[in-house]
Amino acid sequence: MRHLLPMKPSPKSPAPLLPAVQRLVENMHRAGRPPMHALGVAQARAFYDAGAPILDLSPPPIERVQALTIASRDGHPMAARLYADRSDQPLPVLLYLHGGGFTVGSLATHDVLCRQLSLYGRCAVVALDYRLAPEHRFPTAVHDAWDALLWLAQHAPSLGLDGARLAVGGDSAGGTLAAVCALMARDAGMPLRLQLLFYPGTTAHQDTQSHRLYQRGYLLERETVDWFFEQYIDRQDRDDWRFAPLNASEHAGVAPAWLGLAECDPLVDEGLAYADVLRLAGVPVDLDIYRGVVHGFVTMGRAIAQAGQAHADAGRALVAAWSEVAGPAG
Repeated sequence: MRHLLPMKPSPKSPAPLLPAVQRLVENMHRAGRPPMHALGVAQARAFYDAGAPILDLSPPPIERVQALTIASRDGHPMAARLYADRSDQPLPVLLYLHGGGFTVGSLATHDVLCRQLSLYGRCAVVALDYRLAPEHRFPTAVHDAWDALLWLAQHAPSLGLDGARLAVGGDSAGGTLAAVCALMARDAGMPLRLQLLFYPGTTAHQDTQSHRLYQRGYLLERETVDWFFEQYIDRQDRDDWRFAPLNASEHAGVAPAWLGLAECDPLVDEGLAYADVLRLAGVPVDLDIYRGVVHGFVTMGRAIAQAGQAHADAGRALVAAWSEVAGPAG
């Protein structure tokens, strides 16, 4: 079953949470779950890493899981992980960029999601351990993501992959980076089959209606968003399109997009706005909005069943993209 809503801004009152999601939120509250902004960076990372296997599905088996190292432009060795089932033919490949407010998250926290995307999408997935803030502030994560996409386009054949069928994706902050990479690929003349975006951040300032409606009590607190961005970027840089891809001067010619949004999410209006801008620019957009769920739900499959539906929907979009005939970028 698809969980679709019309493309329109958030209503004036919050949408109801699904019962399972409401129970999850209440259980976290009763357990005294500290918000990210109340922790130091090291504690926040450890807390996020520890929570991932509790809320997520068990890792599905996959035939090929391979550690990679990708050099950034300044020579920093970035860890990456390749997921793929065995195939007699070169597989198309998705570069995946994890969420976590540019500050937390890792290959481990998104391991299940990447396995699911590989299986459902009938493709290889390369997950990137890009550098995090505050040690590495904007635009380091952008540079790392773009350098990895360039590397993957060049080295796909040596990994047994089809570099002519390449996509980029991510969730939350990783969705922001993926959208930025799609714009950069367009400008560089690099054809991409798809930009796969789970609840991406796209605006310069958190002032939408959904930010007001869901700023507290929906897991992603307003103070946590502010804290993430304070770690990552100076306030005077927030209008840069590499932080806020909605601010790009032109969106025509970018790769087709699939967006999977959470209804009860501060970022949902940003995703809707980005889908609108892409469609107005003539970019094919496939939009799924999942009712009654919160930001981050795609890595909470043990607690929120809709995560599995989102994985399958994203896989469907990838399979469709691999069969499309890619046109020239730009």
